[in-house]
Amino acid sequence: MSFSRTVIISCAGMGNRLGLGTTKALLEIDGKPLIIRHLEYLKDENDIRIVVGYQAEKVIETVNAYRKDILFVFNHDYRNTGTGASVALASRYANEYILSLDGDMLVHPDDMQKILACEQEFVGGNPIESDDPWMLQTYWQNGCEMVSAFSHCMGNYEWNGITQMLSSKMLNGSGHVFQLIEPYLPVAFMELRTREIDTVNDYERATKWVKNKFQ
Repeated sequence: MSFSRTVIISCAGMGNRLGLGTTKALLEIDGKPLIIRHLEYLKDENDIRIVVGYQAEKVIETVNAYRKDILFVFNHDYRNTGTGASVALASRYANEYILSLDGDMLVHPDDMQKILACEQEFVGGNPIESDDPWMLQTYWQNGCEMVSAFSHCMGNYEWNGITQMLSSKMLNGSGHVFQLIEPYLPVAFMELRTREIDTVNDYERATKWVKNKFQ
């Protein structure tokens, strides 16, 4: 059987810490909304599901103006649940694997190609940069770096919310995506260059990153 994947993009959150009054998926970086940047990379993916909640109509309108075959999944309890709940909702009747992405994130174009070329499970991370990150603890096994645990206290990398897992493992959850993954560790690690946008400073850094051609 050939490799089959469903891409889930979580865009239900309110982005309170950013304080700009918009869902972060619609933030424009160098004149283009984050969600459209994702969809440009995903042009060859056939099953894309976007989880919406806060400002759902605006997200749907923006996406439909770009591409008409996206499935929208509503997380009506987005004020009280995390991205784990959003992914679990969208995982129903998915393909064999799920690639989970956050709508408030930029990914280096070369690394997105690496993600899309991968046909196995992985957990993504990058060097620790954020003020209050969830971290990944890793170890080496047979030449492959493996994620052994998520931790708020110590780790080798910062968890960036990107993962590819068998869809059967992602069907139940209400908290964070990493809580869906934890029971199935260890999982292969993939180092990825990303920028998450939680604060105005993050937004400014992300804009500079794009304008500098991801340098």
